[in-house]
This record gives sequence, C-alpha cells and structure tokens, in this order.
Amino acid sequence: MKERRSQYLSIRGLRYHCNEWGSPDAPLVMLLHGWMDVGASFQFVIDACGGNFRFVAPDWRGFGESAWCDLDTYWFPDYFADLEALLDHYSPALPAALVGHSMGGNVASMFAGIRPTRIARLVNVEGFGMHGATPDQAPIRYARWLDELKTPQRFRDYASFEELAARLRTDNPRLTMERASFLAPHWGYSRSDGRVALRSDPTHKRVNANLYRLEEAMACWQAITAPVLWVTGRETETLKRIGLDDAAMAARKRSFRQLTEVEIPAAGHMIHHDQPALLVAAIEDFFRAGPLPFKGL
Repeated sequence: MKERRSQYLSIRGLRYHCNEWGSPDAPLVMLLHGWMDVGASFQFVIDACGGNFRFVAPDWRGFGESAWCDLDTYWFPDYFADLEALLDHYSPALPAALVGHSMGGNVASMFAGIRPTRIARLVNVEGFGMHGATPDQAPIRYARWLDELKTPQRFRDYASFEELAARLRTDNPRLTMERASFLAPHWGYSRSDGRVALRSDPTHKRVNANLYRLEEAMACWQAITAPVLWVTGRETETLKRIGLDDAAMAARKRSFRQLTEVEIPAAGHMIHHDQPALLVAAIEDFFRAGPLPFKGL
C-alpha cells in the first residue's frame, strides 16, 4: 500500500483529520467520503493510481478521527464551509479537482456551483442527491426531528475488529476480506472495555430538520463551470433505495453543462471498494480528456 500520512487542522473551531498521499508539491485532488465512511477508505483508489497528484481525503466532521460537534444536529451547509476552509488551506490560489462519493459527491457537486472558480474538475461517484421533498412534508419532518432530539442515538458496538470486518462484508458482499480487515480499524476503535465502537458520532442518525430541496441543488449544479464525470456502479441499488426512476435521473443530468457518464461493471454503491482500479481508469481518462489549469497526468 502507498504511504498514507495524517495531518490535523483546526477547521472552523473543530479538529479535522486529513489523510494525505503523494508529494505536497503535486497538484491537489481532494477525495470526499460519504456518510458513515472515512477518508482512509480511498486507500484502494490511491494504490491503483499512477498519476502525479497530491491526494487529500478529510474525515468529515463527526466521522473518523475528526472531532464531533458539540451539537444535537449536523447541518448540511456546514460541509460546504468546511470544504472551503480545507481548500483555503491546501489550495488557496489554484483550482482543485474534487472526487466525491455518495454524500461527498453531493457536497462536491453543490459546492462546485457555489464556488465555480475554485474547481477544475469534478468527479461525482454515486452522489445523485435525494428524492425531492415538497413543502407540505415540513410539519411531519420538523415533528420527527423534535421527537428524535429527545432520544439518545447509538450505534451498535462489536466484540472485535474481525467482527466489524465481517459486518462490513455483510453490508457489501463484494468487499474482500483483505479490504474489510484494512477498513475495520479505520471505521472503528478499541474502547477501554475491549469492545470496538464506530468512529462516527451517533448524532448523524437523527433526521435532518430541513427538507431536501431538489430545485436548490439543481440550481447549484447549473452554475458549475468545470467538466463533470458522473460515475455509477452497474449493480448499485442506490437509485431504487432513494426512489429515482430514469426520468428523474435524466432531469438531474441535464442540470450539468459538461457531463461525462461512466458505468463501472461489477460494482455497487461502494465503487471505491469494489472496483478501485476501474474507477481510477475512468478518472484518469476524464482528467486527460481536456486541458487542466494545473499539471498532473
């Protein structure tokens, strides 16, 4: 495996952990993980990559080794502000490439429209957005949020890292035992009682009080000026889970000015775990397809 370094930053008052690979002088590619994941899980992608880049994969607030919020709710716009602070630190003068998976893809795609001059290339891996909500759903959503605030949230713990690795493979049968064993100590940690707990704030389990406003997301996507690579896994069940049919997907894709689509075979939602080499090949082809404002491949 390629050497991974850790750096800890103060980002908007929180201690942020960032995983880094490659030369600090190389062009920046920021890797943004999804919900209940960690930055270190991009290790398989890094190992398959032959390009000359500096890769930075932060642990989002409340995940991995980054600090938990001293709040009862995680607000989605905070990810935009955290990402901007990270870019201010790592690439204050030059636009960067973003590769986001799932929730990270949603953050990256909206941010690329909010700050279009800061992004050179955008790769959205299974980050399609949620099913659009309607205003009439607000009373029920707010009531549910208020109810959940009264209930402590918990994740289950595990007897060992081996048990956690087995659970990861249950959730994703395509995950090899070797990769699951690598991921387990990054997803979990040993408590003083010997049990293994997840490196995730249980507060993430609470429903967000705000409805998902698809029109706002699409307005951000329409403002993106960078080329976009839209990556899906051929065996993904994400679209079915969030209730998106072909027409809904087509409408979302039309929101992007410069869109390239790639489907990765033998891969589900966790493409960076299932087929990292094929994902890297698609990204490298995408980066080579046009001029970049920085030298890389």
